[in-house]
Amino acid sequence: MNYLKPVLTAAMLALVLTGCDSKQENKREEVLEKKADIVEQKADVVRDRGEATADRIEKRDPGMDSSATDRAAEAARESSETRADQMEDQADRIREKK
Repeated sequence: MNYLKPVLTAAMLALVLTGCDSKQENKREEVLEKKADIVEQKADVVRDRGEATADRIEKRDPGMDSSATDRAAEAARESSETRADQMEDQADRIREKK
């Protein structure tokens, strides 16, 4: 019975120490989080630029062929949305590395 207490103490200490993140690991996670945030910010910019492009296309419409203009504007929106979604997926993959 006397040997049980040191064994349990050693086991508990091992669990506690392995559960703590090192400074390097915390820094690595922080860097990954910043990278993911930057990618998400870029995705927002892509989305905003796509919307602005679509708005410009719609404003240039002389009124003769509005269906073609609508298709072009929608294509610009969809293209930017697809790129932004891909960037957000990339940000998620970066975060998963933590």
